[in-house]
Amino acid sequence: MDNLPKCGANYVPLTPLTFLTRASKCYANRTSIIYGNVRYTWKQTYERCCRIASSLRSLNVFKNDVVSVLAPNVPAIYEMHFAVPMAGAVLNTINTRLDANNIAIILKHSEAKVFFVDYEYQEIAKKALELLITSKIPKIPLVVVIDDIDSPTGVRLGELEYEQLVHQGNSSYIPEEITDEWDPITLNYTSGTTSEPKGVVYSHRGAFLSTLSLLLGWEMGTEPVYLWSLPMFHCNGWTFTWGIAARGGTNICIRNTNAKEMYTNIVSHNVTHMCCAPIVFNILLEAKPHEYKPLTTRVQILTGGAPPPAPLVEKIERLGFHVVHAYGLTEATGPALVCEWQVKWNELSRESQAKLKARQGVGILTLADVDVKNFDNMQSVTRDGKSIGEVCLRGSSIMKGYLKNDKANISAFKNGWFFTGDVGVIHQDGYMEIKDRSKDVIISGGENISSIEVENVIMSHKNVIEASVVAMPHPKWGESPCAFVNLTKNSQIKEVDIIEHCKSNLPRFMVPKKVKFVEELPKTGTGKVQKNHLREIAKTFVVLEKSNQISKNREKPRYYDQNQEQIHALSRL
Repeated sequence: MDNLPKCGANYVPLTPLTFLTRASKCYANRTSIIYGNVRYTWKQTYERCCRIASSLRSLNVFKNDVVSVLAPNVPAIYEMHFAVPMAGAVLNTINTRLDANNIAIILKHSEAKVFFVDYEYQEIAKKALELLITSKIPKIPLVVVIDDIDSPTGVRLGELEYEQLVHQGNSSYIPEEITDEWDPITLNYTSGTTSEPKGVVYSHRGAFLSTLSLLLGWEMGTEPVYLWSLPMFHCNGWTFTWGIAARGGTNICIRNTNAKEMYTNIVSHNVTHMCCAPIVFNILLEAKPHEYKPLTTRVQILTGGAPPPAPLVEKIERLGFHVVHAYGLTEATGPALVCEWQVKWNELSRESQAKLKARQGVGILTLADVDVKNFDNMQSVTRDGKSIGEVCLRGSSIMKGYLKNDKANISAFKNGWFFTGDVGVIHQDGYMEIKDRSKDVIISGGENISSIEVENVIMSHKNVIEASVVAMPHPKWGESPCAFVNLTKNSQIKEVDIIEHCKSNLPRFMVPKKVKFVEELPKTGTGKVQKNHLREIAKTFVVLEKSNQISKNREKPRYYDQNQEQIHALSRL
């Protein structure tokens, strides 16, 4: 059998670009994009992508050149997920919450040839470009403004504008042939909260397989109506930028992820699916009366980015949403695990179901294997839901590697595995549960404390909206947990109430020794709490009086804020 030939008929390099080609033929007249009053069909979307690809080639963009874009979830950034690789180039979507310095770092590191900027971000883009000019890099990227297609503003940063390139491009353009599925398709930068961001490179093969795996794992049927509540800059929208084309669905693009815009679009367009970080649950739950609209159909939500506490899952499902939990990271081309639902769980109570949904689940089909390995000997931990270790992955959806960063690649890839830096357990049924980032585990008197476990307990309090737990110094135990908590409006809850709530639901050594109330927790552009900021503040909490370890009526240690102004600054973030 070894002599059977491999040819163009039986071997075609894998690429998600084929999803759009197929959609333009199979779903030609179906609505592909809705944005305000703007509507496109899949045939029109394919032609627009061809025109943009054609215009990029006329701007001397060639194979493996990087094209960067700074934009919210508008039609242009969706189209560029196809148009840029159709020109043979690599798409780099930039986090819209980054400052000018980080944007400049990304443009410089990626050597971007063209920089597309939504009109809303023109000022920060100007500052980033000025920093590039100051740094005297050899070439500054060519800038193209993306004006609002529904309500044009006339804003420009130079002569070029996105719709102008669409108009000038050739609709009969023949996309660049993908001859090697290992070629790069996108470049995504990690959030860079603790250091300079790292450039994660995806292959056409990885993007294709990860997309299909997510469609199967989420059991997404044909003709979904998908609300873009997840930023497309985040792991290319967890691959659903390509996936909605594969299913012949409709993309509902929104500029802002606020309660009014989400509820209005969900009800107006009968949205069936959406993705988001758990922080968006709070936006939906805290909607004001004039923003909220009761759901007429059940909406499937795939959530990830941070483990959602079971009480929060239960609250959002009472509104008519159905939550599926996923786990992933930029380096895994988005989600790597999905909490696949088991029929027998339908008989359980709502509370028990919420706890199961808070698990991260099982590996997607793209992955060859998922494991949790002991920190000391790197052997697989016992599947008992208690033994912790580092989460490791291997499979075709894992990134090609970090761009121009050999040191990081050596650290991430070892013995045929990708090491995530996350701490987790595996239950007897094979379902994985993330317990923490390795850097977020609190070690108190030699005991490992999962900050996530403590957060889940705090979140079960009816007056708590958000909670984040980090380590603070302790004179005897080295470190102990402290909590930053965001309460519901007009709540009269005090620090002692949260501590007593934790005492009733946690072992004593896991109970926070201090609770600080804040108006909002600092977050990255992908909704993750910036615990590095909180840790710095927690270092200023100093013991005033040690507890009496012998007395039955011992007082808990009292702390004061060494730098109260830091707390005030945090509450204003």
